[in-house]
Amino acid sequence: MVTSECSRPDEAGYSRPAAGGNTHAGHPSDGSGFTDGDPAPARLTVGIVSAGRVGSALGVALERAGHVVFGVAAISDASRHRARTRLPESRILPVEEIAARSELLILAVPDSELPGLVTGLATAAVVRPGTIVAHTSGANGVAVLAPLTELGVRPLAIHPAMTFTGHDEDTARLANACFGITAADEIGYAIAQSLVIEMGGEPVRVAEERRTLYHAALAHGSNHLVTLIVDAVAALRAALDGPGLLGQPMVDDQPGGLAERMLAPLASAALDNALRRGLPALTGPVARGDSAAVVAHLAALEATDPDLADGYRAMSLRTAQLTGADKELIEVLEAR
Repeated sequence: MVTSECSRPDEAGYSRPAAGGNTHAGHPSDGSGFTDGDPAPARLTVGIVSAGRVGSALGVALERAGHVVFGVAAISDASRHRARTRLPESRILPVEEIAARSELLILAVPDSELPGLVTGLATAAVVRPGTIVAHTSGANGVAVLAPLTELGVRPLAIHPAMTFTGHDEDTARLANACFGITAADEIGYAIAQSLVIEMGGEPVRVAEERRTLYHAALAHGSNHLVTLIVDAVAALRAALDGPGLLGQPMVDDQPGGLAERMLAPLASAALDNALRRGLPALTGPVARGDSAAVVAHLAALEATDPDLADGYRAMSLRTAQLTGADKELIEVLEAR
């Protein structure tokens, strides 16, 4: 039996579909859901492991494109709730049954769980040859699917470059998202491209050997941005603490407060400028080479939170390196 932390088989039995070709929307195919000479996908029977934030969002998008999500694997209360509310026509089923019945099998589990899940599926031999198997891991290409590829599946890596909350806005955001896709051959790339376009996204080819670099870049630009903003909000709350103007709201530690409202337009403009103009959009004391201001910042931040000061120093050093700052400023930032 195949299990993962995101899914667990139940006691229900199932009969494995017969091997061989399938028929989709009236067109015979090789079992992949794609007709000979036509890369556009027909109506596919889709199974998802598991109904996490990513899996449920992709499931909704695929259903809207006309595919049938017949089943999802879900174990946690949150995943089961997402499955029932976001994919109400789908059944919550054991992993083996989903794998055996799928024409498109989506493995939407965390990166660390993916190799074990693939090995388990391959050992159980429940996935039919010709099945399209796509994982959503950013860090992995198709090599991680090798145990299944050896059994005759068509491997794909389809990673939405988007952060997910587990709510309805996730699917809407896919329409503005790029997807990093990797495949074993040009037919696979054509299939992945068609699926992404159907979901409203923009497909972007990522070479197998560059998947880790691709993932690192996205993590650096998104995860560390959250860290940066959280630190900036903490410092701003400390700076604004105390009596305010008449009618000014009190500063507290609740999200969406005064500090966030003050920082939001500045941070949004800085992000927009960076994406539009690159490094020339940079402003501030490091970009100006103002060592005295940077020293004063570090002292104020150190008095508030030494860890926050360390984060500021590290980011300022990288900024100084990018801008070719003078030796004096580099030495200030490298000093501990």
